[in-house]
Amino acid sequence: MQTKARLPIGIENFEDIRRNGYYYVDKTALIKDLLEGSGSINLFTRPRRFGKSLNMNMLKYFFEYGSDPRLFEGLVVHAETQLCEKHMGRYPVISVTLKDVAGNDYDAALGMLRTIIGKEAMRFQFLLDSDVLTDLEKAAYEKLVTIDTTHQQFFSMSQEVLASGLLTLCNLLHKHYGQKVILLIDEYDVPLDKAQNYGYYDQMVSLIRSLFSQALKTNHSLALAVLTGCLRVSRESIFTGLNNLKVLSITNLQSDERFGFTDGEVRAMAEYYGCGDRFDMIKEWYDGYRFGNADVYCPWDVVNYLDLLRSEPDALPRPFWVNTSGNDIIRNFVQMAKAGTRRELESLINGEVIPKKINQELTYRDLYTSIDNLWSILFTTGYLTQRGREGDEVYLLAIPNREIRKIFIDQILEWFQQEARRDAPTLDAFCNAFAMGDAEAVEKQFNAYLSRTISIRDTSVRKNKKENFYHGILLGLLSHREDWYIRSNAESGDGYSDILVESEEEGIGIVIEVKYPDNGNKPLNAYDILEKGCKEALQQIDTKGYEEKLRQDGLETILKYGIACNRKKCRVLLQK
Repeated sequence: MQTKARLPIGIENFEDIRRNGYYYVDKTALIKDLLEGSGSINLFTRPRRFGKSLNMNMLKYFFEYGSDPRLFEGLVVHAETQLCEKHMGRYPVISVTLKDVAGNDYDAALGMLRTIIGKEAMRFQFLLDSDVLTDLEKAAYEKLVTIDTTHQQFFSMSQEVLASGLLTLCNLLHKHYGQKVILLIDEYDVPLDKAQNYGYYDQMVSLIRSLFSQALKTNHSLALAVLTGCLRVSRESIFTGLNNLKVLSITNLQSDERFGFTDGEVRAMAEYYGCGDRFDMIKEWYDGYRFGNADVYCPWDVVNYLDLLRSEPDALPRPFWVNTSGNDIIRNFVQMAKAGTRRELESLINGEVIPKKINQELTYRDLYTSIDNLWSILFTTGYLTQRGREGDEVYLLAIPNREIRKIFIDQILEWFQQEARRDAPTLDAFCNAFAMGDAEAVEKQFNAYLSRTISIRDTSVRKNKKENFYHGILLGLLSHREDWYIRSNAESGDGYSDILVESEEEGIGIVIEVKYPDNGNKPLNAYDILEKGCKEALQQIDTKGYEEKLRQDGLETILKYGIACNRKKCRVLLQK
């Protein structure tokens, strides 16, 4: 049996993928896009984990002197014979990634930048033996690669030398080879993001502005520059006076399929690994992003889920993308949202679209200054996508897929529980009402809680998923009682009960079954629908014997609650 290609999880080196038997989704058409496009300096903004770093590494292996044409055999660009003859392996290439510039203070970040520029400069030590460079030019190069012997890990270049480092390398390589340079800068905006988080933003903006201004604005040794990042940072911030910058954001049509996987690419990949029967599930969870006119999947999710399926054929999809960062943007958005914004968020959760004016040119300082800016950031970073326009800057925003919907709901639940815990007396009274068998008080307070959170009414969401949402709210509220032993979806009797509570001190056990009733085609009013749901829940408790586990644990007083929820209303019945 033929061995399948390995899945390249976390591998961003193009040569490793091509030489070592990894599956590669061909994105080499990006090379032709760049060479036939109008921009000499190109900035691609895409969310994280959409293949930016791999594409940049692929560009390096195509353009750089000494490149191996065999790496591109069988790929799309290889068919462009004239293009390959003219450009493959014909340039000096400077390639840096700034994604690791994440210092807790300016000095630490400065050291990281020195190391990045210094290590890249070390690749060109042949410049010291160049016959065409002067002693002064060689001395300028030595300043880039001199090690700080006191601290070992840092290159010793001054801030002035660092700021002109990329320009210096371009000029020296251009003169040595007699050929202009290709400059690749991956994750250009990470230093600004970290600087804003840790309080040294102004210093970092000044340094990055100087670095980019010299390397991109006044650089006559530049043949082509490509930058990638998550956000399009405003020109006033770091691209001042750079008139030849071509920004290719997630709304642009050019190269719209070059980052992320297309429907056909994912289908072919799933079939290759014998997972074609999971294609619809992959699409539901990981598709839904719209870049330009292209509908794309998140590559990180697809590759990780297919890898999981190879070892666990029955595995269900998991949120891989959202677990690669802290999701601070969502958390801050939920915390800042007022009543009107929460209503809009509710619409998004329920599968609807909302029109919003999007500003794609912000500074990192502006991110959390207003809720309007946060809508723009959610869009550009991939938490929201577009389903059309209502004008030049007004987009119809939507949540892309099941994975992102889950992270919104999880963050909303977390926020809700934090808010509820601020009023400990009310939360104590709510929990005590359960133990006292006061269904009326439970219902009144739970309705009050539900009025402050979102509701689930999306018809595309399965009924059990809606029940899980309300189950999660209730579980979080009851967990306030640290003296209670609470189990969720615990095996008891002939099934799994929603919530079991044991209060040893009071000798009380509580069984809770949550329902999201659906009236189907029957003309019932809201009260009757909820009443019917409560009775079904109580009947299920008895039929399945959910109280059995509590009795085995020695609890004689058992309280059984049927709770039915629909949108922001609930009904609570206690079995008498």
